[in-house]
Amino acid sequence: MKKLLLLSFILISVVAKAQKIDSIYVNLYTDSLKKGTLNYINVDGLLSNGRYLPLDSTDIIFTASAGKFQGNCLWLDGNFAEEKVSFKVVLKSNPSLHKEFDIYIKKKPDDEKLKTVNEILR
Repeated sequence: MKKLLLLSFILISVVAKAQKIDSIYVNLYTDSLKKGTLNYINVDGLLSNGRYLPLDSTDIIFTASAGKFQGNCLWLDGNFAEEKVSFKVVLKSNPSLHKEFDIYIKKKPDDEKLKTVNEILR
């Protein structure tokens, strides 16, 4: 049974990858980048069958005006002083499909004190 499930998953993955990517979309989980941490850059491909496929560094080329990429994640130094970072993502299999966008740097410090479980349950 496990082998059948694994084979089914592999087959579905191969079929999804075989579909033509018609366009790419950037879906950010946040409205700004944080300094001193990895920032995940989410890119999805719209397939010719209408489904979406998450894309990673095996599918797209990431470039940015600052920082260093590790897969889909951009590391920004804690001393980064610019207001924003400019990005470009290019589909490896079709370089004419690309997106360019800016993401601003978070300005407020992360000093918010979160409530404890007991405080929430009260």
